[in-house]
Amino acid sequence: MRRSLTLVLALLGTLVLFLSPPAAAAGGASAAFSKTSDWGSGYQAQYRITNGSTSTLTSWKVEFDLPSGSGVGSYWDALLTKNASHYTFTNREYNGTLAPGASAVFGWVAAGSGTPANCLLNGGSCDAGPADTTAPSVPGGVTVGSATGSSLTVRWTASTDDSGSVAGYEVSRDNAAPVAVSGTSYTATGLQPTTGYGFRVRAKDTAGNTSAYSMSVSGTTTAGGGPGPGTVHTAPYVDMGAWPTPSMPAMAAASGLKSFTMAFITASACKAMWFNAYDPRAGWAKDQVDAIRAAGGDVKISFGGASGAELAQACSTVDALYAEYDAVVTAYGLTYADFDIEGSATAEPASISRRSQALARLQQAHPGLHISLTLPVLPEGLTADGINIVKSARDAGVTLDAVNVMAMDYYRATDYGDAAVQAAQSTQAQLKSLYPTRTDAQLWAMTGVTPMLGQNDDGHVFDQADSRQLVSFAQGRHLGMLGFWEETRDRNACNGALYLCTNVPQAPYEFSKIFAQYTG
Repeated sequence: MRRSLTLVLALLGTLVLFLSPPAAAAGGASAAFSKTSDWGSGYQAQYRITNGSTSTLTSWKVEFDLPSGSGVGSYWDALLTKNASHYTFTNREYNGTLAPGASAVFGWVAAGSGTPANCLLNGGSCDAGPADTTAPSVPGGVTVGSATGSSLTVRWTASTDDSGSVAGYEVSRDNAAPVAVSGTSYTATGLQPTTGYGFRVRAKDTAGNTSAYSMSVSGTTTAGGGPGPGTVHTAPYVDMGAWPTPSMPAMAAASGLKSFTMAFITASACKAMWFNAYDPRAGWAKDQVDAIRAAGGDVKISFGGASGAELAQACSTVDALYAEYDAVVTAYGLTYADFDIEGSATAEPASISRRSQALARLQQAHPGLHISLTLPVLPEGLTADGINIVKSARDAGVTLDAVNVMAMDYYRATDYGDAAVQAAQSTQAQLKSLYPTRTDAQLWAMTGVTPMLGQNDDGHVFDQADSRQLVSFAQGRHLGMLGFWEETRDRNACNGALYLCTNVPQAPYEFSKIFAQYTG
């Protein structure tokens, strides 16, 4: 859970712009530079190394210069060394050997708008040789079928390309931003029942040339649907890393609450861990989860938070990230999964895209899984980064149970009860622009609010009267969820360090008993 609000102004959009075609280099290999997104002050890019020779390539090295004011930030699938403005990327142990015709890709997030110059691949110029400027053929035979209440499957026949290889396809639903696909079918999930959707498909080659879109083809979902709004409406966060380890069953018995959100799953390299201490695959604290369920409640598990490494940033591929999410969902038999996205993770295009794609796959594998995104907010609503995260999930086909806003730490002189209500109203209005076909009631059911009890990190206070105000507002609008940070602080009812205490006069579990009155 956030302890301070960092505003990173606007990732203004995603633009796929391919700049340099692949060119012949030493030994018949080729390297192709492309931007996969661009937001003005920076971009995400990649090089595709292709072995165009008749013999196996055993290693590769790509070198280039960037102009002053531009630089490489995070990167993946390569090793980097830097000398002033000269960057050298070499293969990792798993992607250096390329059979004839095979390719490897590495990428990075750049600060500044400057693009690579003076590129060398294995000592030969990346700029030598003729450029490929011919786009693949338009995909044909596009059909839409296999309808369920929440999904449609698009299929098409393969395109052809003068290079002999089509790198992949992009599918646009209702003219939205396209989704990258490697095969010749795509299942769109998270759709509304008995609703029509249009799809177009285009092909892309290894040089970044894209075909025109196919004609739009429509399909209609059946009655029914995927997971509807969840039945857990109040689930305060529990810092499971506190010592001694909190007992959720004991907290439930004392507070009147039935359900909780366990925080946080973070990353040890690309491996899911409880705050870098316990492996969730072993079912750590599952006895507590079982006891809560036996008493008629349920438990959400939250990934992320303000501290520790975030899985979507630590894992470099969608497959690896999905495997970690799936392991946790399976180990605990989850119905609810929360993703608390804070700090640098709110503004990194690569990890946002990876997370969205992995969550779409996760929901396909676990059709009843309810997913919430927990995001920073101002009284005026989600930040531009938060809106981008929701858009990314929507466009990837994720059915969101709730967009839960962290109504805390505004660092301004305002009544924090009024600010929490305003944040909910503003967020619901933003969701209306993102989901224009949904009713106001459906959008309120997607809206969640999580304040910080008592004294916030900025010194301002969310007290018992503010809690009653928020619960009353939620009852009037039927919000999707309420939570708060954090249950142990409410139990302790003390003055002292903020990770232990609320620093307001209160009885133990006084806030919990107010929030327990909210049932949706």
